[in-house]
Amino acid sequence: MTQAPPPSSPGALWTAADTSPDAGSDRSDRSGSRAGRLLLVPVPLDFGCSEQSPITQVLPDATLEAAAGLTHWICENAKSLRAVLKRVESIHPLALPLQQQVITELPRELHKKGDTGAGFDARPLLQAALAGHDIGLASEAGMPAVADPGASVARAAHAMGLEVIPLVGPSSLLLALAASGLGGQNFAFVGYLPQDAAARTQRIRALESLALREGQAQLFIETPYRNMALFQALLQALQPSTQLSVSSGLTLASGRTRSMPVREWKKQAAEGVGDAPAVFAIGR
Repeated sequence: MTQAPPPSSPGALWTAADTSPDAGSDRSDRSGSRAGRLLLVPVPLDFGCSEQSPITQVLPDATLEAAAGLTHWICENAKSLRAVLKRVESIHPLALPLQQQVITELPRELHKKGDTGAGFDARPLLQAALAGHDIGLASEAGMPAVADPGASVARAAHAMGLEVIPLVGPSSLLLALAASGLGGQNFAFVGYLPQDAAARTQRIRALESLALREGQAQLFIETPYRNMALFQALLQALQPSTQLSVSSGLTLASGRTRSMPVREWKKQAAEGVGDAPAVFAIGR
């Protein structure tokens, strides 16, 4: 693909008419060079779940329309992205058939380790934007670059002078935090906890100490089939009065959030948390 030179004036790339997510991808800056944009496209939270929510209940029509208009993608997994695009296509026709969509996967090593401190250079993934194509960035569930890979792509887009546009859609972290009752003024998301039992207990107690001392809610996640192991570890390591919130299956009909002191959880421990995607949070 022939590459156009990068935009020379990142601060004034588009006219007002070009800033909507569904605007056409053929744009020129003042020097005549053409560039696309990076659209952060949220997807439903039901990846890997036995049930799905109607896509129109979790994504606004403007996001669905913008996604349908894209032909170039960067994602975690091409197969799961194609499954989402099939659902989008039931609402809006795709700009190109699935087989003709240009889909690039992020390297597997970035999926859990993250891509902001790994020295990963995402600029080669964005070359199509320099030829005028808008590019969608999507994760397997929820908002890309938040608790998922993609931050390196957004950073590279900024470095290349490309416009970065986050579209509206669900973020499991914010939904879980809002429903937890732990307060959204001071919080941190810390990703996955160690799998080793001793290291995990040590990490839980360190996070609890920070949460109780600073009033900062601590949010973390786990691979769904290990939800119960983490839940049991939390009951064993946390103080009885510490507030523990578990949000599982968010946006699904069966989804729920329960938040109570650890002492109350212990009375209901047999109920567990199931194997749906979950967000755990602790605080005071």
